[in-house]
Amino acid sequence: MVRILISTARRMALKIASYGVMHLIVAILVAYALTRDWRIALAVGVVEPFFQTIAYSIHDRVWHRVERRRMLSGVEETAEAFTARLELMDAHEQNRAHGHHGHSHALPRNLKQIAVKTVTYGVMHFAVAVLVAYALTRDIRLALAIGTVEPLVQTLFFTLHDRIWTRIEARKARRATEAATA
Repeated sequence: MVRILISTARRMALKIASYGVMHLIVAILVAYALTRDWRIALAVGVVEPFFQTIAYSIHDRVWHRVERRRMLSGVEETAEAFTARLELMDAHEQNRAHGHHGHSHALPRNLKQIAVKTVTYGVMHFAVAVLVAYALTRDIRLALAIGTVEPLVQTLFFTLHDRIWTRIEARKARRATEAATA
C-alpha cells in the first residue's frame, strides 16, 4: 500500500514539475520578446511560473472536483477517488464507474470540457501574470502586455501539456487492462 501511495505521489509531482519547467521556459522567452531586457525576462520567468504552478495545481484540483461531482454523489466520490488513487479498483470497476478507460485526474473527455477547462485556465493565468508583471515592473502597460501575450502562449502549451498527460494516463490504463485480462 505504501508503494502505491508513493507511486501516485510521484506521478502527480512529475505532472506538476513538468508543467513548471515548460512554464518557466515559455515565460522567459515571452517576457524577453516583449521587454528586450533579460533581467526583467528572468525575473518574470522565475517569479511568475512559481505563482502559476501553485495556481495550476489549485485549478487542476478544482476542475477534478467539479467533474467528479457531475458524475457521483459526495460519498461515492470520496470512495471512488480513494480507491482509484490507491489503485484498488480493477480496470473493469474503473470503466463501470467512469464510463471510460481507467481512472484519470480531471481529464476532460469532450471538446466542450476541454474548451471550458482551457478558458478557465487562461483567465486564471491572465490575472496572475498581470499581477506578477506589475509587481516586478511597476508599469501597467508592460504588465498588461505581458499579462495578455504570455498567458495566450502558455494556454496553448497548457493544452498541449494536458493532452500529453491524458495520453500517458490512457496508456497506463490500457496496460493495466491488458495485464488484468492476461
